[in-house]
Amino acid sequence: MTLPTSCRYEHSGRGRLLPHLTLNGAEQMALDALLLEQCWTQGHNQPILRFYSWNRPSLSLGWNQQEIPDPWRDLSRTGELDLLRRPSGGGAVLHGGGLTYALVWPEAPRQKREAYLQVNRWITAGFATLGVGLNPGDAPAEAGAIHCFGRSTAADLVDTQGGKRIGSAQFWQHGHLLQHGEIPLTPPTDLWRTVFGTDPPLWTPTTPDFLTIERALISSFGKGLSNLTWIDQPLSSEERTLMQQGAERYRLGASAL
Repeated sequence: MTLPTSCRYEHSGRGRLLPHLTLNGAEQMALDALLLEQCWTQGHNQPILRFYSWNRPSLSLGWNQQEIPDPWRDLSRTGELDLLRRPSGGGAVLHGGGLTYALVWPEAPRQKREAYLQVNRWITAGFATLGVGLNPGDAPAEAGAIHCFGRSTAADLVDTQGGKRIGSAQFWQHGHLLQHGEIPLTPPTDLWRTVFGTDPPLWTPTTPDFLTIERALISSFGKGLSNLTWIDQPLSSEERTLMQQGAERYRLGASAL
């Protein structure tokens, strides 16, 4: 695959920042995977950061998650939500009314736990500027956990009352890391209850807004990544085409249901 000019940076201390995109879930997952692939195939060593939203309620399953409960299949068949796979692992995440982040980190620590801890420090620092205190979860990691927001491991962040605020997952290729996570802000209450049988996480006393969170995290990620400068760089036409071509891989169509 040829790397578009938009993904190359000739100077150190810079990273690529994509504009906020609202797309369907399969396209979002295909784009995250594409950005990671482009960089490792070219030996690219500059981070890429983006924040995005989903244009429909969507339930993303970890790449190796096998269990798909019948109610989830029914919701997909009736068109109440899109069902898809993430390139990363972990349990199911309901996307809707939230903010998703994705970081392509070519020079991440080779220990997955350390990479999680470092990114969590940056997220925690960003939210601290908004007056929101966050800490890592303390539940043990559990293979095959079906519901991402049903428990909080050291890879996740919880508020001072123990409520899970951010769930993150990783996907590695040739030493390059894609880490992305979900920040539920105004999740669809009824759909969340239908999918998971619990109430969604709620912010108290008020819910931070998308733009404020984005600005805070863009700044804190830049500081954490050796004070690099983010360069705004939208998708090229070639990247958009490759994203659309790759989206089918992440959809869970009728054959999977």
